[in-house]
Amino acid sequence: MSHFKIVLVVLLSSAVISSQIKQKPGSRIIGGDLARAGQFPYSASIYIRTADGTYFYSGALLNNQWVLTAGQCVDGGLLFTIRLGTNSLTANDASLVRVATDTYFLHPQYNGETLENDIGLIKFREPITYSTYIQPINYLSEQTLPVGSQVVSIGWGQISDEDADLVDHLNYVQIVTLRNFNEGTCLGDIGSPLIQYGSRGYAYHVGISSFLSADGCESTDPSGFTRTAVYRDWIRNTIANN
Repeated sequence: MSHFKIVLVVLLSSAVISSQIKQKPGSRIIGGDLARAGQFPYSASIYIRTADGTYFYSGALLNNQWVLTAGQCVDGGLLFTIRLGTNSLTANDASLVRVATDTYFLHPQYNGETLENDIGLIKFREPITYSTYIQPINYLSEQTLPVGSQVVSIGWGQISDEDADLVDHLNYVQIVTLRNFNEGTCLGDIGSPLIQYGSRGYAYHVGISSFLSADGCESTDPSGFTRTAVYRDWIRNTIANN
């Protein structure tokens, strides 16, 4: 399973909102900072309706009709409501665009028990229009990350095990693969992108938040991210053929 995951060692801190949306065990944004408007214009908050309730996840806009997320975020989905163009989960910003769709693609080798091949795509019914606050992520990573790589994780995850609420405002945190004991990710951010910036400042999508320790947010056990580079061909072929 190590072939499919980037393992990060992480811990805790963040801001908050009451929510009746269910959360499944996932990643965490701990020790982060509030994102500026338009700082991550590819960020997507995702509400998925299933047979047993509505759940919250995150994702990244790939182009004007597709969002990349984790496989567990689309598995069993009946309807997806995606919010783009805003850092808030509640505010009706002028830049906000809501998209509803029921079309998704789950990796054919996805395993819900082991979370191998934990990757999925959501397709909008119609293309959206870009704006200052809605832009696709620049590139999909072509290479796997070496140990010690500096990356950025973003999301709306809960701030601690005692507080089950999502944060209202998008947060981000800089982390280092395999060796960071001060920041990390919490419940509510499964599917969110792991980002690495290139020499010219372009954002590369290098991973998808996939799992964390069963011991919760305060644990320093590793969090896991599906490696984007491994699935470039699947992503491109799925989009091209659908």
